[in-house]
Amino acid sequence: MIYIISGHYGSGKTEIALNLARSLDKPAIIDLDIVNPYFRTADAAGLLSELGIKLIAPSYANTNIDIPALPAEIYSALSGEGNTVIDVGGDDAGAVALGQFNRYFTGHDYTMYYVINARRPMTESAEDTVRNLRDIENASRLKVTGLINNTNIKNETTTQVITSGQKLVDEVSEITGIPAVAVAGKKDLLSDIQTHLAKLSLILHLNFPWEEGVLQ
Repeated sequence: MIYIISGHYGSGKTEIALNLARSLDKPAIIDLDIVNPYFRTADAAGLLSELGIKLIAPSYANTNIDIPALPAEIYSALSGEGNTVIDVGGDDAGAVALGQFNRYFTGHDYTMYYVINARRPMTESAEDTVRNLRDIENASRLKVTGLINNTNIKNETTTQVITSGQKLVDEVSEITGIPAVAVAGKKDLLSDIQTHLAKLSLILHLNFPWEEGVLQ
């Protein structure tokens, strides 16, 4: 199965991708977040190795250089029988890389989530969020199949912050017809939230460069 994780910059999609990969059997994770991202799955390469998760990333996906050549391993991962998680760039330019592999998705099942953090610039309104979502769909030539509420303000996140973000996610769902499928956050916060959606309890791995350490 192929799982594609998309979303705007700062939405937390890389954390979602890492946690999803941890939950799957013998997964590979493809780092296509290569256009000026905040975080990349490549930043957690050491942890992924310890967990037995195969990381496939351009040799300099950990730089700010323009889109590099993509490794041939991507083709084998997309053609295989196992589970593959793809972390996609945060706008239409970042999704262009995914569009190169469109033929691998034609006629095959895939799940493409769009992660929403209502506390980030450019996704504070439903109109802006839908515009970014559609840009990513057009660039990748794929359709988003589900929305994930990952509204947070890092360590200052409360249950109220998460639930207030759900209002935006529900509005985006109403406009696009794409179902909201999950709400994400730390386990202790999610336990106090009443929702019919799936709860994605996150183990946080990444920090901003100015925060202490790289992994939590």
